[in-house]
Parts: sequence; structure tokens; C-alpha cells
Amino acid sequence: MKIILIKDEKKLGKKGDLVEVSDGYARNYILPKKIGVEANAGNLNDLKLKNANDEKVAKENLEAAQALAKELDSKSVKIAIKAGSGGRSFGSVAGKEIAAAAKEQLGIEIDKKKIVLAEPLKNFGSYDVSIKLHPNVTGVLNVKVVEE
Repeated sequence: MKIILIKDEKKLGKKGDLVEVSDGYARNYILPKKIGVEANAGNLNDLKLKNANDEKVAKENLEAAQALAKELDSKSVKIAIKAGSGGRSFGSVAGKEIAAAAKEQLGIEIDKKKIVLAEPLKNFGSYDVSIKLHPNVTGVLNVKVVEE
């Protein structure tokens, strides 16, 4: 019997896969636990439409990420931190502060978890910070750390 998986199943496959299983396994395990549905004409058509819609949404997300990356390349944010004795910075700038500054100064919402910093910025100056907008798209934002 052919089954379309609704959920990921370790031994069978991932959600949306079309798999061939024995009739008993399908009737006694897969269908009652709602892991999959029978692969009839209606369900196959639904799967085809869902896959087409998922591809369209993924393409739109990729294009939006590329547009945002292009926009970020020309922008910069300024973050002021306190200076200690001798002109050394007191504290550091992490992804949270960069995300807040981008929202406040540029009006762009950036998830702090997507900001890639090897370590927090502890010195004054200008830095190019990578932002992982999409698995295939990385933007660069210029961050200027200045004395308060």
C-alpha cells in the first residue's frame, strides 16, 4: 500500500514522502497513529499542491532575504558605549545591542540570534558584522562603536 507521510517517521521517511508499506503495517500502525494517509488521487493532488505552495513560499523568502541583504550592505548603525579610564571601552557590544540599534536607527527588524559575532565588540571603531538572513543569504551591516 502506498502511504503519504504526515509526520517524520524514523524508519520510513520524512513528512511529505510517498512510501510503499505492507497493508497490515499501514492499517494497524500508520493510519491509526495518524503518521500518514493513503495515497489516493485526492491526497496525491493535495500533496502536489502543497509542495508547489511550499516552493513558492521558499522562493519568496529567498528573494526577500536577498533584498534585505542588499539594503543592509549600504547601511550602518552607531552604538555608543561608556569609556573607562585611559579611553578604553567599559563593556562590550553584543548581538542584542546591534539588533536594538538596527530597529531604532534603521527601522529594520533583525533577530539577535542571526547576528554572527565571533566575540562581542570590545573596542571602539567600525566593524562589518555578518547577519545570517537565510540559509543561502548572508548580509553585512557596518557597526560603528563610539564613545558615549
